[in-house]
Amino acid sequence: MLRRLLLQSPVLCMAPAIVRAQSPRDEFDLGPSGAMSIQELEREPVHVTLDQPYALTTNPRQRLDLYLPRERHRGPLPVIVYVHGGGWMHGDKADGAARLMDFVRGGYYAGVSVGYRLSGEAPWPAPLHDVKAAVRWVRGNADRLGLDPARIGVWGRGAGAHLALMLGTTANVSRLEGTLGEHRQHSSQVRAVANFFGPTDLSVLERGADTPEGRLLGGAVRDRLALAREASPVAHASTATPPVLTVHGTLDRTVPFSQAARLDDALHKAGTKSYLVTIDGGAHGDFGSSADDRLGSLFDRELLGMDREVSVAPVIWAQR
Repeated sequence: MLRRLLLQSPVLCMAPAIVRAQSPRDEFDLGPSGAMSIQELEREPVHVTLDQPYALTTNPRQRLDLYLPRERHRGPLPVIVYVHGGGWMHGDKADGAARLMDFVRGGYYAGVSVGYRLSGEAPWPAPLHDVKAAVRWVRGNADRLGLDPARIGVWGRGAGAHLALMLGTTANVSRLEGTLGEHRQHSSQVRAVANFFGPTDLSVLERGADTPEGRLLGGAVRDRLALAREASPVAHASTATPPVLTVHGTLDRTVPFSQAARLDDALHKAGTKSYLVTIDGGAHGDFGSSADDRLGSLFDRELLGMDREVSVAPVIWAQR
């Protein structure tokens, strides 16, 4: 990402390039994995803390990975929280390593990749309670870690994007906050949301009980309409919602592009910032450097206060 490299110091630009480890392709996210091996992580100019519990439990899903730059350009640091995809059924927080590293190694951001309970273990609203507890953990430990509790952004892909959007739209909805962790006095509010091809209105996804959304809700959407609406970011859009960047492919068969359009419409009606980037010809997965540049611009603008334009020009995608 050339834009990000230009922000880095000459010394840190000499750091090894990211090599993304190969892993089985997730049927709900057609992009490559963001996992990195321990050897790759050790070569990066970052301090890494893996498997940090955030919910006062021993559940391995309720842990986060923390990435802090060894050399900081300014402090306390804003934080980018990453939420992995996988249809709420699969996936792992390890996917956040390489995806966050491009931000963290430059010294301008801290990164947090969050694990959460999957639908096979605990249905809605358990995964939302988990990611909210993780954000509260970040705030509760901000002073100790040199983080800025007022500058937390969140980024997700697929089901992770849905949870990221719910973080952005429900900070003031007490019934969805949950009671996990030791930092319940802190807010789960975030300052910016990046939504990469996430579901936004579950109430119109009528595809039966044996689907990702059906397993999340504990039954077919048509039989769980009230719950589906509660679990839909579009239902909670308000003036309190932070700026949202949405990146979505027009040929996405897993999460229809209409989901992105519904969110964009709801956010505009609510009077909050919505940046919808259409990937013309894109499916459900990675979209290359154009999407990454929009992501970087969002966080630089909203978390660093830089004068960055978040372009909404459509991207023409040619599958490789």
